[in-house]
Amino acid sequence: MNLSAASSPAGASNTKRGFAWTPYVVLAFVALWPTVGPAEAVLSLGAIASLAILAVRRFRHGTVLLSREAWALITVLFLCYWLPEFFSAFDSLDAARSWRETLLDLRYLPFLWLAAMAVAHRRDRRLVMVGLAVIAGAWTLDASLQALTGWSLGGANVSDRLTGVFGAGNQKLGPVLASLAPFALAEADRRWRGAGWVATAALFGVAILLAGSRASWLVFALVILIAGWYRFGRKRLLLSFSGGLILASALAMSFSPQFAGRIERSMAALSGDRTGLDVALAGRLSIWHSALGMIAAHPVNGVGIRSFRDAYRQYAWSDDFFLRQGQDGALFAHQIVLEVLSETGAIGLAFWLLGVALARRAWHWATAAARERATVPMQALVVTVFPLNTHLAFYATFWGGVFLLLLALFAGSLFAQDEDAAATA
Repeated sequence: MNLSAASSPAGASNTKRGFAWTPYVVLAFVALWPTVGPAEAVLSLGAIASLAILAVRRFRHGTVLLSREAWALITVLFLCYWLPEFFSAFDSLDAARSWRETLLDLRYLPFLWLAAMAVAHRRDRRLVMVGLAVIAGAWTLDASLQALTGWSLGGANVSDRLTGVFGAGNQKLGPVLASLAPFALAEADRRWRGAGWVATAALFGVAILLAGSRASWLVFALVILIAGWYRFGRKRLLLSFSGGLILASALAMSFSPQFAGRIERSMAALSGDRTGLDVALAGRLSIWHSALGMIAAHPVNGVGIRSFRDAYRQYAWSDDFFLRQGQDGALFAHQIVLEVLSETGAIGLAFWLLGVALARRAWHWATAAARERATVPMQALVVTVFPLNTHLAFYATFWGGVFLLLLALFAGSLFAQDEDAAATA
């Protein structure tokens, strides 16, 4: 009997080896996040390479590279992200920009397939998870060096907060470290057990506090609560969380007077008036007011993707936080629900909610072993999109890339094709 290569172990092995480079592409993409341009180049080239190789193979052996469930889940979740862009572009306030962003974002789909392939098999997934932990750990150590000396791989610190490897003027260190923290905590726990987990949490906590983004403080607190619940259980977690919060805050205050200033500014929210609350939120109350105006005026498909800046002034208060400082306003809504509603309307929110429902259903439908494989990327994804927080722009190039990568790692890990899964199928 003649068997095809796809059905033979040798054929499957050869097919997988053809994509053995995928983990390195994913890790290169993440490692280059501070450089933006090169990271985008890796993403685009990875997407092209993925499409080219799949086209040459005519998409044969697809279920060796990814399970059918992974192919389907990643594609549908991407469409839940992309279709809101598409529908918002038709009557966008800046139609040219919206259509350009919509078409450009199509490159994410083949890259997401590639990222899922990178975690579809145990050995490659281990490489990706360890690599992400190492990258995040290196950035944290670099930030700690900057806190002590004023210097890092990103250069001298000339801002009032740590910027680390991202460099002066680029304040993404806190959000990125907070979203990648689950990978570092999991690896520390695997290698050094509870003591390693606690030490890593403390190191990340101080760096994130000094990075100054209060949104990332909340994200990291969620990481500690969720990951710590998995690791220690409820009682030990509450004790360690309380002690760690006090210790990390004391260390941050001792290294940074600006950290104390942010705590003081946050207390302005207790003044009871709108001005004090807007100061405490760094002008976000003004941003959210404008976003609500856009939502009321464009409820169906929003003002158009990346057109928030064009509509801002029209819906702003007369004493808007930014306009009274001579600025044009904000570039995006700084909150995921308001961003989706203001830029893509009810259509966009419906697709996002559908994506959440599908991801949740996939999680509950998967086996216990599959959920265990996907726990770490699931934690990173959940804390990144947690709606009761402020956010970077999910439809901007940088944060959109971070979010979609986590989405692919989650789906690829959940429906991975490990040998033990195949044996029990």
